[in-house]
Amino acid sequence: MPHRNLPVYSISAVERMLSISAATLRNWEERYSLVKPERSGGGHRLYTRSQVEQLRFVKERIDEGLQPAEAHRLLGERLERGGDLGLVVDREPKARLLILLAERDPYAAEFAEFFLHTEGYDVAVALDFDDAARKYEQLVPQLAVVELLVSGGSGVELCRRLKASGVPACLAISALEARDEALGAGADAFLQKPLDPLQFISTVKDLLGKSAVLQRAT
Repeated sequence: MPHRNLPVYSISAVERMLSISAATLRNWEERYSLVKPERSGGGHRLYTRSQVEQLRFVKERIDEGLQPAEAHRLLGERLERGGDLGLVVDREPKARLLILLAERDPYAAEFAEFFLHTEGYDVAVALDFDDAARKYEQLVPQLAVVELLVSGGSGVELCRRLKASGVPACLAISALEARDEALGAGADAFLQKPLDPLQFISTVKDLLGKSAVLQRAT
């Protein structure tokens, strides 16, 4: 799937998703040179979904008792064989999680809200900066999806404010190539419009910690 190879996730997002410290991720990158994220123009590390899967594989091997070097060796062998890392579909029922959607375009908001509802999420839509800030304070969502052009381009400041206020995860979206600005404001991931529904939903699931491809069968 092409979307699995697009650089989307910041190092802080991967740190939270996999419970691997940012320092450890940087150390592994420098020492083993196997999982090497792309660098944005501003120097931010950006990981693909496939790389998150690879890092999860390494962590699981370490949790089983292997040393990092041995875990990376096994990952390298698996990748050479084209292995799928044993990932499976998550069939656990989804919790009703709340997502704040700050979108300047009502039609785009309706489009995104539809797909989020289809996946079982509750959605609070805000069409401007002030409404988004107010709904965050009232509802305390688990994830904020922020269009950077909301309220005349105030989305970067909205991301910054929401992260400072304690929102667990923030996904920035925009028709502009603005990932450095988004990541600099604390966004955990950035997607450029037009949104691909599958990639959008997959990214939301990853940031909420409920992604099928990031969970193993019990």
